Order: sequence, then structure tokens, then C-alpha cells
Amino acid sequence: MTVLLATNNTHKIREIQQIAPGITFRTPADLGITFSHEETGSSFTENALGKAAALHQALSALPAAVQNRITAVLADDSGICVDALDGRPGIHSARYGAEDPHNPPASDAERTARLLRELGDRRDRSARYICAVAVLRQTGQQICVTDTLEGRIATAPSSGTGGFGYDPVFFLPQFGCTAADISDEQKHAVSHRGKAVRQALAALQAAEETAPPRQSGSAPTAGTSTATPATD
Repeated sequence: MTVLLATNNTHKIREIQQIAPGITFRTPADLGITFSHEETGSSFTENALGKAAALHQALSALPAAVQNRITAVLADDSGICVDALDGRPGIHSARYGAEDPHNPPASDAERTARLLRELGDRRDRSARYICAVAVLRQTGQQICVTDTLEGRIATAPSSGTGGFGYDPVFFLPQFGCTAADISDEQKHAVSHRGKAVRQALAALQAAEETAPPRQSGSAPTAGTSTATPATD
């Protein structure tokens, strides 16, 4: 299978490639697609589906020979939800540190700093990462999966250099350290993205194995939506 990833985020691309090394992944840049999508959904799943649909549409404008090399488009939307902040930053996690939407996006460090400021010295620091994955097959069929990773927000960033985003302050009790302090292999085994991506790709593989051969140059058609249990 060859899966087209609906992201330009190099950290996310690297993670997904490590999570599923047996799959061939392509990026929009690989196909000469300039990809950008504004996240306007009210949930992680809506945002993931929006990104997948936008890239699927861009793919449909390419020659049939290019389209036929792609099995499906995969998009994800992820974020961190903090209980004491009423679930914030949630779907706004990637834009959390930017006070003015017209300014450049905040860095990981700036987003983390804002999270720690708003959380302050609250005793309840429970939080979870959420990842929604949307796969859009060339038939138009949708596969949606959501999974989580539970943890706590540390009082200060760790010195760990692994991961990205909020990982330096996301404490994992089962490891006794933050997500930035564990190995990639350990993280992918338990992470929200690791679990959701593996489930979505397994569902895609099953669908492909039972599907009739796709005719060369055939256009995608609107299909029914199949989804595994989602929480958002």
C-alpha cells in the first residue's frame, strides 16, 4: 500500500513512518502538491476528515497514473486536553501560544510556556493526548479512528530531547518521566498517534484485501463511511 499523508509537519511525518515502517508513505511535496488546510472543525475527527478530503481533492486533479499509485489519503488531528483547563487547549493545541492569529505560529516552547502559565500551581494536572486519524480511500470510503494517551502535566519542562509539541511537560506515570524522555520505540507503542494510526491502517489493509480490483484511471466515487469507535 502507498498512503499519502495530509501534512507538511516533518515531525509528524517521521513519527508516522516509524509507527508503520511496512507502509510506503508519500507527502504532498512528493507529488508536487502545495497543501494547506485551515482547521475549522469542532472536533479532532472533523479536522482530520477536512484535511483528508482537501488533499484527496488535490490528488484527483493529478494524472490518473499518479492517482492510481496512491491507495488512500491519511490525515490526523491531535492535541492535548487538560482537565483543570476545561479540556483546553484541545483542538487549538497547535495554535495555542499565538495570541494574535495574524502573527506567525508559536513555537513548541511558547505553546508549552502558555500551558504552564495557565495551569499555574493547580493540584489537578491530569491530561490526555488525543489523536483522530481519518483515512480516505480512492473509493471515497472513510475510516476514522480516535485514541488517547493519559498522563499529567509536569510543573516544568524536562531536559529530554525526544518527541515534539507538549512532550517535555507530558508526564507518563508508567515510565516515571515525560514523553520527551523515552525512546521513540517506547513512545510509539503507547502513544495516541501510534495506536490510532495502527488501527486505521489495519482497517485500510482489510478493506483493500476484500475490495475488487480498481480499474486504471477510474475516478473515486462517494462511498459509505466506516468508523471504529471514536471518543471525540
